[in-house]
Amino acid sequence: MRHAMPAFGPDVPAAAWELSSEGWREARALARALPADALLIASREPKARQTLEPAGSVSTDERFNEVARNEPYEGDFQARRRAYVSGTDYTGWEARDQVAARFAEGVRFWVARADERPLVIASHGMAMTLWLTATVALADPGAFWADLRLPDLLTVDVAAEQVSRTKSDDPLDIC
Repeated sequence: MRHAMPAFGPDVPAAAWELSSEGWREARALARALPADALLIASREPKARQTLEPAGSVSTDERFNEVARNEPYEGDFQARRRAYVSGTDYTGWEARDQVAARFAEGVRFWVARADERPLVIASHGMAMTLWLTATVALADPGAFWADLRLPDLLTVDVAAEQVSRTKSDDPLDIC
């Protein structure tokens, strides 16, 4: 799951943003779509954890945090982020393979603990895109990232290499 809409601004680092009032409304609505017995895990960033809180008790794991980066608040952040997930390197940004590896390690850890329960992970657009690119071979990571919503609920079938959007009727074409 990608987190809901944060309250943002230049005076607070992105990793510390909390949900906006709109984000809280979205999180409460999204909670109704989640399995009641799900194991809920979020990145350590407040906006991700808060997105899951209306659904129950949430554990956090820094392996699901967004890409560590030195990114100015001003400018076209969307173009920068899309270029990054598509393969452009930026000084001060976490290496894409390291993001995918830490995310995969977190998924393996929590899948083992979930046992037969559904697992719901709240994370961030770039981090999840990089993991999915490495895991299910997204055909166009930049387009996938650009199509993500705030919030977005996706079902990932790693064995079948499939990703589907479960929050709306809009299909995701990843192949």
